[in-house]
Amino acid sequence: MIASVRGVVAAIATDSAVIEVGGVGLQVQCAPATLAGLKAGAEARLSTSMVVREDSLTLYGFADDDEKHLFELLQTASGVGPRLAQAVLAVHQPEVVRRAVSSGDIATLTRVPGIGKKGAERLVLELRDRIGAVSTGPDGVAGSLSGGWQEQVRQGVIALGWSAQQADQAVVAVAESIDGEVPAVPVLLRQAIRLLGRTR
Repeated sequence: MIASVRGVVAAIATDSAVIEVGGVGLQVQCAPATLAGLKAGAEARLSTSMVVREDSLTLYGFADDDEKHLFELLQTASGVGPRLAQAVLAVHQPEVVRRAVSSGDIATLTRVPGIGKKGAERLVLELRDRIGAVSTGPDGVAGSLSGGWQEQVRQGVIALGWSAQQADQAVVAVAESIDGEVPAVPVLLRQAIRLLGRTR
């Protein structure tokens, strides 16, 4: 089991990155928010979870251990595979997911592409007692950004299946909502996804 990888980011695609470790390039599947925090040519550390199938070995990467543990927990629910678990973490931060499951917030869970009302109810039923402690703090953490967030958010939205036109509209809407300091790219990306989720 590969629990984490540390190395130079050799390449970044729309849904994965290649991390060079000891001369070997490992392809790691990542959510757009995680990819947004990587930079080609720079060193990075990702918490990882390996999914073993009869015909494949797939490595999923996360910004921290908390995301990885939640990713693995989500897959213990009926009908949730690695792709859907990753989609949940692409749309919501871990604390938002925990709050939604603990409180039975079906509306929040159904904002994730691929999760309908019945699927959300099943997540609540099966994971409510195992989801862990829920913080009452803010959903996101603000941070400084030097610009260029629009294209990162746009590419992240497109990678999740929306059209370029929808992505552009979401970026404009997010930009209009910013008042003061610009939040970090992962926070902006989740905001764009929430906006688009309402129009599906």
